[in-house]
Amino acid sequence: MPVFIYGVSLSFLPRHHCYIQKFTIMSRLIFPALLLAVAVTLVSYKITHIKHTASHAGGDAGFAVVELFTSEGCSSCPPADAALAGLLNEGKSNVYVLGFHVDYWNNLGWRDVYSNALYSARQQGYSGIFKLNSVYTPQAVVNGKIEFTGSDTKRLNDAVENGLNHPAAGLVEITAKSSGKVITVLYKLSQPELNSTINIALVQLHAQSNVKNGENSGKMLNHVNVVRNFKTVNYKLSQGDVVIEIPEGLVASDCKIIAFAQKASGEITCAAQAAIQ
Repeated sequence: MPVFIYGVSLSFLPRHHCYIQKFTIMSRLIFPALLLAVAVTLVSYKITHIKHTASHAGGDAGFAVVELFTSEGCSSCPPADAALAGLLNEGKSNVYVLGFHVDYWNNLGWRDVYSNALYSARQQGYSGIFKLNSVYTPQAVVNGKIEFTGSDTKRLNDAVENGLNHPAAGLVEITAKSSGKVITVLYKLSQPELNSTINIALVQLHAQSNVKNGENSGKMLNHVNVVRNFKTVNYKLSQGDVVIEIPEGLVASDCKIIAFAQKASGEITCAAQAAIQ
């Protein structure tokens, strides 16, 4: 018959220790020590488990907003587009990727249908922040604080991990509801700052182009999270709404919304994404 001490079964011990008639002075010393060891182990496991769970909950988790400035007219960009897709496919929480297609390659043989002069201007703004002599593609910017060649997967992974290991400086919550071709995005910020902006990006989840001319002539190019509409609001209140339109040829289910708050210095303080309802 198994022995129970303080409600704990000792049936897991070797057979010759589990019967009262074979108890010895040594066993009376061993049992309390074993019970103490088991109790310490259980308490230690429970504390470790609680800490691990808490690190993934709440508003203090890290994040990484990855902006890739790219172009279908640039032969160096497909590897960067692939690196962005690879990062997205890893499925990491709190990682937000955006493909900004610039327009200054459009006169060099191929017009990128996803390009926009506003995205070129955004990249030019980063050029000033990082004190660069010129803009280039492919360029990756992570959390508005570091820039590098977008096809450099090691620097990309390192920058993302660094962002995930540093708590966000605030919290943004968003919802997105569509009515025809119009989407209304409601946002709420926990710690709004003066001279900061909230950026709202409508991203196309997947895109593909058969390039006929230019440096990538003859290639089928694939893209993820292509920015198709982008609005920046200088917010004064902790909550508000932004109206954004879906481009022709797309429906709401083709897209999602990514929002992020950004200081005048370029630093991104928090981010969120939402499916369109």
